[in-house]
Amino acid sequence: MPPVQVQPTGTASGMPMVQQVQVTPAQKKDTSGLIKTIVIIAVSLVAVTFIGLFIMMLMQRNEAQSDVNGQISVAVAEALNDQAAQLEAEHLENMKYPYKTFFGPVDYGELSFEYPKTWNLYISKDASNGGDFEAYFNPDQIEPIARDTVMALRLSILDTDFEDVTSGYERYLNRKDSPLTVESVTINDSLANLYTGVIPNSDFNGMILIVKIRDKTAVLRTDSMLFEDDFLKLMDTIKFNA
Repeated sequence: MPPVQVQPTGTASGMPMVQQVQVTPAQKKDTSGLIKTIVIIAVSLVAVTFIGLFIMMLMQRNEAQSDVNGQISVAVAEALNDQAAQLEAEHLENMKYPYKTFFGPVDYGELSFEYPKTWNLYISKDASNGGDFEAYFNPDQIEPIARDTVMALRLSILDTDFEDVTSGYERYLNRKDSPLTVESVTINDSLANLYTGVIPNSDFNGMILIVKIRDKTAVLRTDSMLFEDDFLKLMDTIKFNA
């Protein structure tokens, strides 16, 4: 508080004058600047918060958009791959036509059937001097003949009775948990046995058709279920002289 100033006063007669006291009012504290500062700080914090939230939301949006774009790209790539695979499969299937026709020895019932033209044929035993007839079919080229070589089709026309051939398979079927099944099918108006599963004495999972032809027995076998459709189509075209 500023000091109080006292000024003496008097009259012409020399009588003491009443002292007048001048009091200066106390100055009010200036708080407006502080309030402005607080308001500015508060507004700045709110602004920074909103800017931060906006940036975070923008980043999340960009990440989400990138993720969506990535998923779309993957989906498009998978669709194109699937389409390419389908077209390739259709092309390979169309390449099989027109089918070729196989004819076996006349003395062995003249067995015949149709097979894809993309398959090559190799006859290892022609039965020209009797005995068994053996032929092998495979796409592109015939690999060296061996027990562990996968063949699209193995054909044998055995100089053996049907019952003698099938009896070995029956013993295999009667084993506990046998990985082979059998069903009766009609081939060229004759009953035949169709076996499906693990081929005896091999690691192949395929199909075997055993057909009685007069006093001979034809055994047709595919070493892989990859050729299942071709094998079933081939079965529908089998003909022979009963």
